[in-house]
Amino acid sequence: MVDLLIPSLEVVLRTLAADVAYTMSRMQVLERIEGNPVGVAYRWLDDGAVALTARIPAFARVIGLRAGLERHIEPLVQWYRAQGVRPTFEAVPGLWSDGLGRELARHGYYQSGFHAALIGAPAPAHPAAAPAGDGAAPAIEVVTTPDAMEGYLDAYVAGWGIPEADHPQFKSNVRPWLHQPGWTLYLARMDGRPAAAATLYAHGSTAYLADAATDPAFRGRGLQQALLRRRMHDAGLAGADLLCSGAYPLSASHRNMERVGLQLQFNRAKWTPT
Repeated sequence: MVDLLIPSLEVVLRTLAADVAYTMSRMQVLERIEGNPVGVAYRWLDDGAVALTARIPAFARVIGLRAGLERHIEPLVQWYRAQGVRPTFEAVPGLWSDGLGRELARHGYYQSGFHAALIGAPAPAHPAAAPAGDGAAPAIEVVTTPDAMEGYLDAYVAGWGIPEADHPQFKSNVRPWLHQPGWTLYLARMDGRPAAAATLYAHGSTAYLADAATDPAFRGRGLQQALLRRRMHDAGLAGADLLCSGAYPLSASHRNMERVGLQLQFNRAKWTPT
């Protein structure tokens, strides 16, 4: 039996494919809004790589760039410049080449940061909710109803610090997540109040632990670890044999993932325009 947690190019390609599939699913929710107000657009490259753009800076990414795709860089740089968008080209160990770096540098890009990619195995046993700081355990539910979705949205906007004036439009944009194929949404409550939210995305036998957020009023109480353990268990029940996720290196999210058994797969280098 192959140990999927031993570093290999095969596992890198699996986790990249899950990342691309989840990101595309999320982008297409925004693209379906009448008039495409967020400006979602994308270009497929060779071998499953994709260039994404939107007026939301975090969505302007080139994912899956690899040796042999150097010829795509100049047209993509021009495409982004024409839209006034500053993208991030992502570089992944095992797929990188000196030629990609030289071509990006020629167009004024430099390595500006990292993003940790983590992998793990599904949890075989049902997770016991860890007690919070006051001794109470969070109540975690799968979001299946409109009422629960509103709780998920309340925790989400609080966790990501969405300005209050933007809440109505943001929530309207995000409500379709409840019905996205392959998505499972989770809501953690403390004392009956929405406290944290998270997503599990299934891509074949790979499960992506995505987009977790905790209301600042409830941070430091073990909610993210509880949500991670629940999703790791549910992913195994759904037939996944590999988990993946990502976080800013050495952040609280990164540490929580390591605490529940995920391990660093690689650090993704981020190249941005000077």
